[in-house]
Amino acid sequence: MGEQKVRYNYRFLAKIVMEAATPLSIGTGQKNMMTKALVTTDVNGLPYIPGTTLAGIMRHAVGKEQAKTFFGYQDEKKSKEGEGSKVIFSEGRMVGVDGCVLDGLQKIDFEDDFYRHFNNLPIRQHVKIDDQGVSQDRGKFDEQIVYKGTRFCFEIELLAQEEECTRMDEVLNRLYSNVFRVGGGSRSGFGEMKIVECKTKTLNLELKDDLDSYMNKSSDLSNTDFWDKIDTVKKDVIPHLEWKEYLLELTAEDFFLFGSGFSNDKAKMTPVSEAYIDWSTEKPDFKDDNILIPAASVKGALAHRVAFYWNKLNKCFADNTDKDKQPLVGTENPAVLALFGSEDAEKRLPGNLLISDIIEPPKGKTKTKLLNHVSIDRFTGGAIKGALFTEEVTVGNAQSYSLRFFVNKKIFQGDKDIKEESTIPEAFHLALKDLCEGMLPLGGGVNRGNGCFSGELIKPKGLVL
Repeated sequence: MGEQKVRYNYRFLAKIVMEAATPLSIGTGQKNMMTKALVTTDVNGLPYIPGTTLAGIMRHAVGKEQAKTFFGYQDEKKSKEGEGSKVIFSEGRMVGVDGCVLDGLQKIDFEDDFYRHFNNLPIRQHVKIDDQGVSQDRGKFDEQIVYKGTRFCFEIELLAQEEECTRMDEVLNRLYSNVFRVGGGSRSGFGEMKIVECKTKTLNLELKDDLDSYMNKSSDLSNTDFWDKIDTVKKDVIPHLEWKEYLLELTAEDFFLFGSGFSNDKAKMTPVSEAYIDWSTEKPDFKDDNILIPAASVKGALAHRVAFYWNKLNKCFADNTDKDKQPLVGTENPAVLALFGSEDAEKRLPGNLLISDIIEPPKGKTKTKLLNHVSIDRFTGGAIKGALFTEEVTVGNAQSYSLRFFVNKKIFQGDKDIKEESTIPEAFHLALKDLCEGMLPLGGGVNRGNGCFSGELIKPKGLVL
């Protein structure tokens, strides 16, 4: 007798609408004249999330053992042994201005006030600064991103037997995790998502009504016939046990400058700003020219200060004759490598710190101020040629910003990839203390007085150093 086949009589379906809490970076691997990293777009020229991206994220999130149960496997030694995936993901299609999902070929009016923003998606400039304060070789690049507030809709289908009815909850719990991220740059401020709507339905295909309902269900995400009479699942964000949450309340002391890399008719140096989509009214509304504090800039400043404190705590000084006690910088520094990871081919490691961009509307009447600078020739008393310039800086207006980030517990407990060193978390907390006390300025022009913040650090409960 042949082996009896497993019958998956149940279908667990879920329709998810999620919103980008920070910008997204879902790249195609291609470039054009404007940027080196293009965002994936559908047939309508609008951003979307490939189903393979969602499946890959969820496969990683559930862990290696659970991944075999949900997503199948293929035994490398025994080619005939394996199992197919029990989870099916649709693509994540963008939600339009009228709240309908834009699935399939649509007639988009790109002159509309909402859709015109998607003609030219934002391009984020990046530069990697070394310990000497200059850009590293090949450390300058840019990438196209998707606006904060963009909403996407997708569906999940789980094939199951009767005794597996709770497994859809296991999948959905990953979506509600407070560290759920989509796309690239998750360690640099991108990809934070929040669930706006979640509807679920269980079907037993041995029942005629359920079978008919399943067979008549449209795969078109814009078709709502199947889901209209189903209530939205109410679920709170679920803290991930592997990550400890920090909250940093920062207040701008005066001026700060996170540069756009461009000039205008008033200044050679201008602050970066970015639009986002606001869904608080009946229809989504673009809010332009908002203050942007890039997480990558905060992370870069922290990385250098963490390296400084790790060297100090481990007595690694430049005047040491012992080669093993020389100061370590960049990814050669154990604390920097453990917290912020490395992209080097020889020691590629993911970072153990998740941080999010801050994009908020300015407060106060004055958003920016022009500052004139000139370098004086001490012999002639005149301006040095080429040393007269103007910078446009953001006025702090005592505005407060909430910087929320997560640190993996590996940092505190040790791991096979991270040596258990008490000096790593201590160096990290000392760097955060400097930031709160205005001793670690952020952004550009810090030697000219820009970028001082003061604030309060709220550590995870139960954390003892």
